[in-house]
Amino acid sequence: MSLESSNHTRFAQFHSTRWSVVARAQSPTSGATEGSLESLCQQYWSPLYAYVRRCGHSRHDAQDLTQEFFARLLEKNWLASADRSQGKLRSFLLTAMKRFLANAWDRSQAAKRGGLNVISSMDTEEGEMLLASAATMAVETAFDRGWALTVLKSTLHRLRAEYEPAGRLREYERIKPALTSLRGEIDYDAIAADLQVLPVSARSMVHRLRKRFRELFREEVAGTVATPDEIDEEMRALISALGHV
Repeated sequence: MSLESSNHTRFAQFHSTRWSVVARAQSPTSGATEGSLESLCQQYWSPLYAYVRRCGHSRHDAQDLTQEFFARLLEKNWLASADRSQGKLRSFLLTAMKRFLANAWDRSQAAKRGGLNVISSMDTEEGEMLLASAATMAVETAFDRGWALTVLKSTLHRLRAEYEPAGRLREYERIKPALTSLRGEIDYDAIAADLQVLPVSARSMVHRLRKRFRELFREEVAGTVATPDEIDEEMRALISALGHV
């Protein structure tokens, strides 16, 4: 399974976990929908699941624990304590998970109340992939990398979704590798030949793709920090996390 899984629809409907979603959840009169909150949970399920696994829990227990964490996040209104002015959404969720794991948790009682189904679709395999890819890292460094990969995945889904309606998926798939290539490594002649366009057109395609990717990635990051002043710092942090091997 690649970073871009087949479920493009969910990301098109809720392309970014925003602090504004959290803010709406805090207000009983805001009309925040369960769908938006479930999407919030789904987007960050994998890095938090991988974190729980790194804390020593089995695959099955980590699945239950992560489900229960999100169930309590919503049912107990833990979001009411989330203060955007205090920093990053990833820091809030990691701190909340640490506190959750530090407290005694009765799995049997959780199972009896049927509270483990708050998220209708879980991608445990993706969480396992995050776990494996960061096996040699410190626990919190691995979480940051998992979070960064999740932001990257969401960005790529949004980018792909912009090409799909225009019937340009073949173009997108062909030039997508250019996102991670140095400019001098991109074979524009080969791209042009494959897509049956002029080399100058291939250059323009790649330039537009890279520019739009940067814009979307910035938007994704902007939705998880307190102020615009923090965007560049968080982008650097996530890019650095993606560079860990």
